[in-house]
Amino acid sequence: MQIFNFGQPLNFMKFKWPALWLSALLVVGSFVSIFSQGINWGLDFTGGTVIEVGLAQGADLSMMRQTLAAAGYPDAVLQLFGTSKEVLIRIPLRADVAQAAVGEAVLQALNSQLAEPVTMRRVEFVGPSVGEELKQDGGLAMLVALLGILLYVALRFEWRLSVGAVVSLAHDVILTLGLFSVLQLEFDLTVLAAILALIGYSINDTIVVFDRLRESFRKLRDATVDDTINHAITSTLNRTVITSLTTVLVLLVLFFMGGALIHGFATALLFGVAIGTYSSVYVASATAEVLGISREDMLPPPPPEAEHTG
Repeated sequence: MQIFNFGQPLNFMKFKWPALWLSALLVVGSFVSIFSQGINWGLDFTGGTVIEVGLAQGADLSMMRQTLAAAGYPDAVLQLFGTSKEVLIRIPLRADVAQAAVGEAVLQALNSQLAEPVTMRRVEFVGPSVGEELKQDGGLAMLVALLGILLYVALRFEWRLSVGAVVSLAHDVILTLGLFSVLQLEFDLTVLAAILALIGYSINDTIVVFDRLRESFRKLRDATVDDTINHAITSTLNRTVITSLTTVLVLLVLFFMGGALIHGFATALLFGVAIGTYSSVYVASATAEVLGISREDMLPPPPPEAEHTG
């Protein structure tokens, strides 16, 4: 399926320096936000109590929030869980409240104010030590993924392309974290899963461009490095657009119809797909060019000379 039909390659590399400077500014801004106001860690990382309750009729979340706020839990997070008759309540960890008694206190408050009976389905407590361990494990998972990709691309292609791919992935992860920091969106385990998925999505797009780049270096013997990169990106543009659009359509459905439970997941991936497509075009390829990638680096080694016997 052809969406675009270009007679000549588009000159993407004409804007490589403005794009790289823009990316550098966004990365610096993300770090400033992360270190100044931090990330709004969800209950999975900070600790607290998760309570699942059931109702006979449909749940009125606004009324339930008001009831819990009046009972001393203004920071409770409520969301439908599965059906409109099941509600998931998250109570952040507080030093002045005994977590063992939170479940019964919440259930008593709801039953005293709501007309229909509320039944307890389950209560789970996440300690702060568990949340800290999840932070460390999540960071380690992203680091291992980046190192594995660095090694894979270096073995399959060339070390300059490997560095460009990892710089592109780090760029995507940092900007996504920066978005959640600037907007103070809740960062929970679903968002961490989205970032790990984003790493896989972005490297897949980058590998497609690099594979075509290797072919172009071998075919276009008289073209400059800029022209070769432009040809490779343009020739994969249809595939990139189709993949991104179909992914975005699914994510939009999840964003608007999936409920609060996966809202952060869809937000992270929607932003990540957009920024990942941009970084595959500019950050990965432009970084490799700045590092001095050339046609000689991509050509296969010459065959060994045959031994001559006297």
